[in-house]
Amino acid sequence: MAQNEGNSLGGRMIRHARIGLDVGSAAARIAGGRVFGQGDLAGEGRLIAEALGGLKGPLMKVAQFLATIPDAIPAEWAEEMQKLQAHAPAMGRAFVSRRLVAELGPNWRERFASFELEPTHAASLGQVHRAVGPDGRALAVKLQYPDMASAVEADLSQLSVLFSLMRRLRPQIDTAEIAQEIGERIREELDYEHERRNMRLYRAIHADDPEVRVPDPVEDLSTGRLLTMTWLEGRPLLAYKSAPQEERNRIAAAMFRAWWHPFCRFGVIHGDPHLGNYAVADDDGAVAGINLLDYGCIRVFPPRFVEGVIEHYRGLLTNDRDRVVAAYEAWGFRNLTRELIEALDIWARFLFGPLLTDRTRRIADGVSPIEFGRREAQRVAEALRTLGPVRPPREFPFLDRAAIGLGGVFLHLDAELNFHRLFETAIADFERERLAQRQSAALDAAGLAQPAG
Repeated sequence: MAQNEGNSLGGRMIRHARIGLDVGSAAARIAGGRVFGQGDLAGEGRLIAEALGGLKGPLMKVAQFLATIPDAIPAEWAEEMQKLQAHAPAMGRAFVSRRLVAELGPNWRERFASFELEPTHAASLGQVHRAVGPDGRALAVKLQYPDMASAVEADLSQLSVLFSLMRRLRPQIDTAEIAQEIGERIREELDYEHERRNMRLYRAIHADDPEVRVPDPVEDLSTGRLLTMTWLEGRPLLAYKSAPQEERNRIAAAMFRAWWHPFCRFGVIHGDPHLGNYAVADDDGAVAGINLLDYGCIRVFPPRFVEGVIEHYRGLLTNDRDRVVAAYEAWGFRNLTRELIEALDIWARFLFGPLLTDRTRRIADGVSPIEFGRREAQRVAEALRTLGPVRPPREFPFLDRAAIGLGGVFLHLDAELNFHRLFETAIADFERERLAQRQSAALDAAGLAQPAG
C-alpha cells in the first residue's frame, strides 16, 4: 500500500536551495581565511556547525558521523559538530495517521490493539511510536519521515563540498573512500526492509547470549518505510554511571561482546554505537544485559579484512613487524615505507592498546568520552603531512567509529575489564575460511547480500 516517495528531482532542488548557500558560504569563508593566514580551527568549526545547525535530517546525521571518524575532519571541527542535535521536529498526530494509511492502508488501526500517535523518540530519519499488537505484544513502530530519499541525495551532494574543502586544507588524507562509504551506509538506512533483515541477522548471531537482546521484527506490520518490532524495556546507559562497579563492568562486557563477537566470528559490525541506539536491560531492578535497538547502520566486511584486523593485532602483540606490514597490505595500503607504517601504527596502537595488555584496566585514563582518540588522531595527521597522501580503505571509517564509540561507553561507565581476554575469546580458533562459511550461511538466512571482495 505504500505510496512512492522516491528520490524526486523537485525534492532534491528544494533541499539544495535550503542548504547549498549556507554550506557553500561557510566553505568559502574558511578557504578565504586560510589564504590570508587567518585560519582558526575552532572558529571554522563553529561556522560549519552554524551552517548545519538550522537543518534537520540526513546532513545532520552525516555531520555527526564525520565527528566520530578520527582525522576525517579537524578535532576542533568535530567538537563543534558533536554539539549538533540530530533530532527532527516530530510529526503531528494527523500527519502520523496519514503516513500510516500510506504504509498499511486505510484500515491500519485494525491491525493494532492500540497505537500511540505521540512519538516516544524523534531522530534524524524517522520517529518511534509505542503500540500493542493484536497478540498483546508491546511493539515499537519506527515511521520514516516523508521524502527522505530526496533529502539524503541532496545532503550527500553537499557533503562533497565539505570533503573538497578538506582535500584542499589537509591533502595528506584522501577522503574519497570515506565519502563513498558514508553515502552507501546512509542510503541503506533509508531501507527499512534492509534494516529488518539486519535485525534478523543479529538475532541469530546473539541467540546464545542472554545478555545481548535484539528485538523481533514483525513482518506483516512493516514496509520499506515502516519498521515494527517488539518493544524492549530498558533504561539509559547514563543512568548507571553511579551504579556499583560490578554492574557497570557487566554492562560494558555485554557491549564489548555485542560489537566484537559479530565482527570476529561473522564479519559484521554495528556502525553506530551512540547512546541512543541501546539501553540497559533491567529485570526487576537487576542489570540483565543490554538492548540493541537500531539496525540501520550495519557494515558487512569481507573475510580478508577481518583477517587483516586479527593479524595486525597479533603482529602488535608479538612485535612481529612482517605480520603488521602484511595486514596493511591486505587492507589495500600501497607504497608503504617504514615511516608511513610508524605513523599509521600510532593509531593502531591506540585502538589495540587496551587489547594488548593481559590485565584488568580502564580503556583509558585522563580523557573524557569526547576527547577519546583525539590526541592520537592529531599525532597521525601531523606525521602524515610529510608522508601523505594516504587513502584509508573504505572499511576503516565504521571500524574506527565502532572502536571510538565503544571507548566512549567504557569511559562513561568507568568500566574496569580485561579487554585482552575478552578479545581473545572473540577471536578464539579464528580461521578465515571458517568465518567465510559462517558469514555466508548467516547472511543467506537473513536474506542479505554477500560482501564484495
